[in-house]
Amino acid sequence: MRPSLIYRNGTIYELLMRGLYGRHYPARYRAIAELVPDGACVVDLCCGPATLYTRYLRDRSIEYTGLDLNGRFIARLARAGGRGAVWNLRSDTPLPEADYVVMQSSLYHFLPEPAPVIDRMLAAAGKQVIIAEPIRNLATSDNRVLAAIGQRFTDAGDGAQARRFSEATLDAFFRGYEPRVVQRSVIAGGREKLFVLTA
Repeated sequence: MRPSLIYRNGTIYELLMRGLYGRHYPARYRAIAELVPDGACVVDLCCGPATLYTRYLRDRSIEYTGLDLNGRFIARLARAGGRGAVWNLRSDTPLPEADYVVMQSSLYHFLPEPAPVIDRMLAAAGKQVIIAEPIRNLATSDNRVLAAIGQRFTDAGDGAQARRFSEATLDAFFRGYEPRVVQRSVIAGGREKLFVLTA
């Protein structure tokens, strides 16, 4: 299945995200980058155009690997000097091991059963799993036109996903991992919620 336009072009993707997050756009990446110490090994799932790497981790002594279903994003990462692989997270292939396994704004792709992905992340992480997920979403707007646009244009190539997390449903999901949750906070001007789980 072909991804929507924003997932076919990294520049368009970033412009749309900047439009959605406004002045809070850099903060969503800084919140994650600040959790990763120098010298760490990071695997970034559903990395998109790898903004976390190119703007926040590349100039630090961090071993980074980006995984994404979209070959164009991985090619862009390689041109930026990073390491990546085209990867279908719906397969049962074990994830590459790393100190920190990260996923940003992509857990909703695995609804209604995201737990298997989290479990595989925990199995691959040597130290922590870091997940930031939107809790305010265009795709779940009460305005049917806005919701349709949000769903249509956020298809990464794995089918349009109408479901999204609210803060309440995301909190409810992570209650199943409560013994492992060492940090939770609302970031990016209230648009995302960050969870850090110990491996």
